[in-house]
Amino acid sequence: MTITRTVKRAIDGDTLEVRNQIRGTRYIRLANVDAPEKGQRGYSAAKNKLQRLKGKRITIVPKGRSYNRVVAEVIYNKKR
Repeated sequence: MTITRTVKRAIDGDTLEVRNQIRGTRYIRLANVDAPEKGQRGYSAAKNKLQRLKGKRITIVPKGRSYNRVVAEVIYNKKR
């Protein structure tokens, strides 16, 4: 199953907020991505890179759930 949503904002380097809920949440955790946490080196760069998706339509392929977020592969411009 794939779902299309518009990105509202980047929460950090591996979590997005989308405009409409998916399975009861608006938060998407990128599958197979281990971005630096707040306070760690590289955090700002990772978040800023993900923030470039703000306002863009993405395709979401849900893989599971974690901490009230959908864990998913995200596709934009045919790139995962």
